[in-house]
Amino acid sequence: MMTREGTIPAALGTVVTAAGVAMRAIDMKKKNGTRKSEIMPMVGAGIIGFGLAHVILGGIDLWEQKF
Repeated sequence: MMTREGTIPAALGTVVTAAGVAMRAIDMKKKNGTRKSEIMPMVGAGIIGFGLAHVILGGIDLWEQKF
């Protein structure tokens, strides 16, 4: 089965971004404010950024193959 280059990073990025958003949603439901010493909100934001980077880079690969 042939897959286009960039499909796997884009799909992986989508899954990782969804996991980061779910992590942040749980944190937001749990409490209204966060202290600077809490690491979980920062980890969730980092996971979202990592996932979005994969989506963007995978999308660029998919776009380049089109032309």
